[in-house]
Amino acid sequence: MRRAGLGALAAVAALAGYLGYLHRSGNFHEVVAGELYRSAQVTGQDIADYRARYGIRSILNLRGVSREAWYGEEISEADRLGIVHADFAMSASRQLDGAEAADLIALMRSLPKPLLVHCRHGSDRTGLAMALYLAALSGASEAEAEGQLSLRFGHF
Repeated sequence: MRRAGLGALAAVAALAGYLGYLHRSGNFHEVVAGELYRSAQVTGQDIADYRARYGIRSILNLRGVSREAWYGEEISEADRLGIVHADFAMSASRQLDGAEAADLIALMRSLPKPLLVHCRHGSDRTGLAMALYLAALSGASEAEAEGQLSLRFGHF
């Protein structure tokens, strides 16, 4: 019994460590090479770095317009670097309806590539957007699309 408890504790500690790593790393991942990237909330420095390293031409913010400092920094840095910025407000606790999903797909289709999509943590809203992109725009398999909503990216 004690060994099982220690095993469970070790598993929880490993999961917490991994989730901490995702948070510290910005949960940045390449989804489609040279075309589509995902992350948690970006800083101005992140934007400049991703532009230099990956040629990011547009950013899609899934958190919606905000009066908070992060939003102003994001808009300012995108503008300074000539990156197209778009907002699509989603909630991590509410499903998109069919029309909203179609609107999101159309927006992602229209944005210049490479495209960076983010929400706060880069796991739930961003995962759904990535799954929709892969299924509707990249011709990926259902399993590949569904894989964007996984623990690998911090999604529960």
